[in-house]
Parts: sequence; C-alpha cells; structure tokens
Amino acid sequence: MFLLLVFLVAVLPVNTEGGKIIWGTESKPHSRPYMAYINFYDSKLVPRSCGGFLVGEDIVMTAAHCYGSRMIVTLGAHNIQERKNTQVIRVRKYKRHEDFNSETLVNDIMLLKLVRKAQLNSAVKSIALPKSHDWVKPGQVCTVAGWGILPNCTSPNALQEVKQEVQNGQKCSSMSENYDNSIQLCVGNPNVRKSTSEGDSGGPLVCDGVAQGIVSYRLCPYTPPRVFTRISSFIPWIQKTVKLLQQI
Repeated sequence: MFLLLVFLVAVLPVNTEGGKIIWGTESKPHSRPYMAYINFYDSKLVPRSCGGFLVGEDIVMTAAHCYGSRMIVTLGAHNIQERKNTQVIRVRKYKRHEDFNSETLVNDIMLLKLVRKAQLNSAVKSIALPKSHDWVKPGQVCTVAGWGILPNCTSPNALQEVKQEVQNGQKCSSMSENYDNSIQLCVGNPNVRKSTSEGDSGGPLVCDGVAQGIVSYRLCPYTPPRVFTRISSFIPWIQKTVKLLQQI
C-alpha cells in the first residue's frame, strides 16, 4: 500500500466530478463487498465511470449526477481490470431525485434497478443504510473508497480507500451558499489533506458499517472539505423509490 503523492492539477467545475482518492491506500481485497463500479455514456456519448454501492439484491445507490445512457454495474471487483468472480449487470431502470439540481448538485442521489438480482457471496454484499433520525456528528471518522483517477492521471486497477473526518457544516456553508447541512455532509479535514476529487462520485461514506453519505462535489480543487449527500435525510424517498422500482 502506497501513499498517493500529489493533487490532480486540473480544476473541474462543481457540477461534473466528485472525486478520486487522494493520499489513500489500497483496500484489502473484497473488504468492501458493497462497492459498485458504474460505467455509462454522458450526453455527449463520452464514456464515464462512477462509484456506487449495493443497497438491495438488485438496487444500487449512487449520485444523481452519475446518470447516463447504457449504464452497466460491476460488482465483486477489487482489481477492476480482472473480471474473475465479478458480476457485470446492466441497469434496467433508474430514478433520480425529483428535485435534483444539476447546477448546484442539491439532492444528488439516484437509485438504479438492475436487470437481475446480484448473487450475494463473500465478494458481493449490500450495505446497511441509516435511519431517518441518524445524524453523523462532526469529528466522526469515516471511510470513502473508489477507483477514481490518480494524481498521475491514470486510473488505479485496485480499489483505494481513505479515512475522512466529518466537519461542522459551517465550514462548507462558508465556502458555498448552496450548501445545505440538513441534506448534505461536510467531510474532510483541510489540515490533513486526505480527500476525494475527480472520479469517485457516487461512492459511499461509510461510518461504523453504515452508508451515511454519497460523494457529491468539491468546493476547492486542492483541499477538503468536500460535500456529500446526507443519506439519512432521504430515507422516506429511498423507501418509496425502491417500492416503485420493484414494481417495474
């Protein structure tokens, strides 16, 4: 496991990318069996990828801005180039939050219904979601993982992860008038400089084994904190949407 060395120099708009793992380490193989790798084409038919996570046998959660055409989900991967024991499943239907704003990335949450159920095993498992009243406290240390672009502009084959400290919402609201602490999380200590940037959008912020946040966007290209969707605020929407998708 090696430390990642430098920040990606390119400055990206807020509404395009959520993150790569900066100064993180390689995950232990299949230690995060809920992780999903999502391939799709954007509106200009450019191939893109995002992170996501399995929350039901045929339901994957990700960021709403990760929407595209011909969406395919890979489950059970560690080295994304190795297809052995992975499950590659097409997306049958998707549902973005009705109030998702592509400019401000408010309500940045989406559910994907797969064409078939995943086969659950040691490498593929769903992750628990919080209850509506759960509130992640500032100072809590959680983990983010993903296959996002590395600082040398190459994609890592192996899943990377990094620990992140939840911040007081005032840190993000002072940097952006669009930040809403009731539905978003402010994550990443600017003094530690471990964070997400380009490529890991849609991946989960995991706190004590529960998916509490979704990688959404960055406020500053080089230093944390970053903004995550606060999952606990969307539990009623998630429950309603899962029922709707299961009827399809």
